[in-house]
Amino acid sequence: MDDKEVIIQFEREYWNKGYKLIAGIDEAGRGPLAGPVVAAAVIFPQSVIPFLFKDSKKLTEKRRKELFFKIFEKAICVGVGFADSLEIDKLNILNATKLAVKRALFSLPVQPDFLITDALEIEEFKDKSLVLTKGDEKSFSCACASVVAKVTRDFIMEKLAELFPAYGFEKHKGYPTKFHISKIEEIGISPVHRRSFGRVREKKERGIGREDSFPLSVEERLLYYQEKLQELLRRD
Repeated sequence: MDDKEVIIQFEREYWNKGYKLIAGIDEAGRGPLAGPVVAAAVIFPQSVIPFLFKDSKKLTEKRRKELFFKIFEKAICVGVGFADSLEIDKLNILNATKLAVKRALFSLPVQPDFLITDALEIEEFKDKSLVLTKGDEKSFSCACASVVAKVTRDFIMEKLAELFPAYGFEKHKGYPTKFHISKIEEIGISPVHRRSFGRVREKKERGIGREDSFPLSVEERLLYYQEKLQELLRRD
């Protein structure tokens, strides 16, 4: 069995069982100290020829961006969902990630009849899903969802870096690098930091940036992320 058949074997198994619209699910941004968690859902036609064989984190940034646009071109549809840092603090990161996945599914123009997820169980699809450990390395549609989620989140963090330049979000995307931690210690946290996370908890909000340019409510923030996604898509 060649690589193209290996990476799509799970999709073919469930297509053969009668499921026509199989969505691969993955997310980006569980570990960072700032910014949203982003989930993607990707549905391909059964005629698709796989063009991705690696976890998105093992690809170069340039290659991820190339694949991002190819995925939108080749898929039946792609959905992207977000959960803001305020929601992460309220719900915890696992539940916020599931919320982002549900929003990604809701945004699809057609609803899938089966999910393949990367180690994430979605209760509403409990009997119609395959939960794969390292799914982004084993399933083509999961791998593509991983690319969409990561490229979208990276772009959002680059835009947030323009609002809060002191933190260097464009470099570390909110992950707990030494530089990021040092900036939190030095200047405090911004409105997009996750206050429930250990390295952020109890830090004062005195970040340096254009705080007035970033919305306060969850609803407005989710709209902001959607606008950034559309901006990214227009760059093709």
